[in-house]
Amino acid sequence: MISRRQLMGATAMVAAGQITARAQPKPTPVRPLVVSTWRHGLAANEAAWKILSKGGRALDAVEAGVRESESDPKVGSVGLGGLPDASGQVTLDACIMDENGDCGSVAYLKGIENPISVARLVMENTPHVMMVGEGAKQFALANGFKEKALLTPESIKQWEKWKVEHPDAVKHREVNIENHDTIGMVSIDTKGNLSGACTTSGLAWKLPGRVGDSPIIGAGLYVDNEVGAASATGVGEAVIRAVGSFLVVELMRQGNSPQDACRLATERVIAKNPDWKEFQVGFIAIDKLGRSGGYCIQPGFDYAVYDKQMGNRMVTAPSRIPAK
Repeated sequence: MISRRQLMGATAMVAAGQITARAQPKPTPVRPLVVSTWRHGLAANEAAWKILSKGGRALDAVEAGVRESESDPKVGSVGLGGLPDASGQVTLDACIMDENGDCGSVAYLKGIENPISVARLVMENTPHVMMVGEGAKQFALANGFKEKALLTPESIKQWEKWKVEHPDAVKHREVNIENHDTIGMVSIDTKGNLSGACTTSGLAWKLPGRVGDSPIIGAGLYVDNEVGAASATGVGEAVIRAVGSFLVVELMRQGNSPQDACRLATERVIAKNPDWKEFQVGFIAIDKLGRSGGYCIQPGFDYAVYDKQMGNRMVTAPSRIPAK
């Protein structure tokens, strides 16, 4: 039997433990913070940080950040200089979402350098969420955007080389680890508000008319100001099947860290795609505490993180398939 002295000692230990637990301070949120996909995310983060470091809104930061990639002709998967579809046309997709749950999107947009800003205009100036094709282009032109040729000499050269090597464009979809797309960016500002943006020229050599996950709220991007934000990159069809970015946020709502949420969402993508070893999908995420994480199928996905404590740096995402 337990003696009175043992019982009193055990009770005292429990009480002390409860006091210690209550006395532990809550973690200090990391704010501001911006996270974006791939190495060109470093320059995008710099543009976003100019706004965040001055107390600016996360929405303004993510728009400015991804515009940096859209306007850089050296980034072959976004905006100006983006690799074309099988017919030689550059078509752009983008979406944006703010702390209030408001969102805007454009898809299959041609001749406009910064589709993310058109998406924001759809969000703020129309009752709609998504506009596509010629309608989206006319909306952009009517609101002061200028039409611009997006093919560069380098992207034309690559397209012409691909045509020679793959005369049967329908059967040759070069969807793999090398042919990724997108810049996705998620951010939290000094007020603790979250926003995100995602923009792409899509998979190179895609069938004309193809649209991936990047302009689809819940697939390529999702923001919930109570929980966190997430964005996806890679093969959009696989992300859409899992409603990937929404899934990441919901997994964080259930108590998972951003890192674990990205991993579990990647496992869901794998479960829904029997050919998962043949392509890349990756996720990034942040939560309200300013914690960040990323995960992917194939090794080779990295993402850029910028905060006040450690500055702007690259992080290599862990992957389901281990690096050799």
